[in-house]
Amino acid sequence: MSAAKVIVGVSGGVDSSVAALRLQQQGADVAGLFMQNWADDGSGECRAEDDRRDAVAICGRLGIPFHFRDFSAEYWAGVFEHFLAEYQSGRTPNPDVLCNREVKFKHFLDAARELGAEKIATGHYARIARIDGDWKLLRGIDRGKDQSYFLHQLGQEQLSATLFPIGEMHKPALRAVARDAGLQTHDKKDSTGICFIGERDFREFLGRYLPAKQGEMRTPDGAVIGTHPGVFYFTLGQREGLNIGGVRGRPQAPWFVVGKDVATNVLYVEQGTDNPFLHSTQLWSEPAHFIAGHALAGEFNCTAQTRYRQPDEACRVTVHDDGTLHVRFARPQRAVTPGQSLVLYAGDVCLGGAVIARTDAPLELQLQKRQAA
Repeated sequence: MSAAKVIVGVSGGVDSSVAALRLQQQGADVAGLFMQNWADDGSGECRAEDDRRDAVAICGRLGIPFHFRDFSAEYWAGVFEHFLAEYQSGRTPNPDVLCNREVKFKHFLDAARELGAEKIATGHYARIARIDGDWKLLRGIDRGKDQSYFLHQLGQEQLSATLFPIGEMHKPALRAVARDAGLQTHDKKDSTGICFIGERDFREFLGRYLPAKQGEMRTPDGAVIGTHPGVFYFTLGQREGLNIGGVRGRPQAPWFVVGKDVATNVLYVEQGTDNPFLHSTQLWSEPAHFIAGHALAGEFNCTAQTRYRQPDEACRVTVHDDGTLHVRFARPQRAVTPGQSLVLYAGDVCLGGAVIARTDAPLELQLQKRQAA
């Protein structure tokens, strides 16, 4: 039997199921590969085994070979250790970006090539085009599902070896195709969040690795209004879980996290969804990755997202000699968070991106000056 020419990353969900189906309908020689990225921790919260059974069933329904690879060790070393280190430092990481770069388009690609594949395919809502000799990553047609944000760390080699068969589809139409083809995943609920956390309480999960350390909750002017279990359990702009009751002299308005000082274990909070402490107009990043292998220029205009599903925001980007970026937005941005990803676009083309290092939010500037003193 000849080796499959395209290996599809079958996750047990409807998106990868239809990706495999469409490739088969197009005449490709297809096989499926299920990746286990998280070792069972005994909690019963990760759906990996259920997903694997669904992936096996889909491959059986389509009559294509099924392969399995355990990448949990690679995931731990390449993604999870970084995830913990970032939270411990007070930042908020995005493990899905690292998972794509380190596992799905690295170890999975290597495994597929060992199986004789010429290409890999996944159920991501994104598109690939070759324009003037360069491989371009494009947004998915369904903007509500577009996943190019999480794929911005890919490069020319990965894109040249990858197919996104559902990038031209909208989700309702995709489910209809799955239903008409008799695929059991056609009405399966979309997975949300990170597998190793699953449906469990995030704070409880993180507390297994980063023990609780109670500290003060203060307003930016220094007034103590409560306590918290640890600054690394919170992220900028967060409202849930603060448990702040009525505060004398303060209106009955919601409170939001506006800053974190890891050194003193102080969590800063303020009222109002649009309070000035949540806004910034500039950010500085870690060294950037550009999909083309280089920036458009030393300085250029484009649009950007500082979080998933955020509307495009106009900005001016300056690329420094060390590869880091200085980005100035046309209008103030809310809750731009160090550790998260800045992703750059020119229309539907994803240019690349970088991890956000710091911003000019008022409280962040105050804390930087205090730490430098």
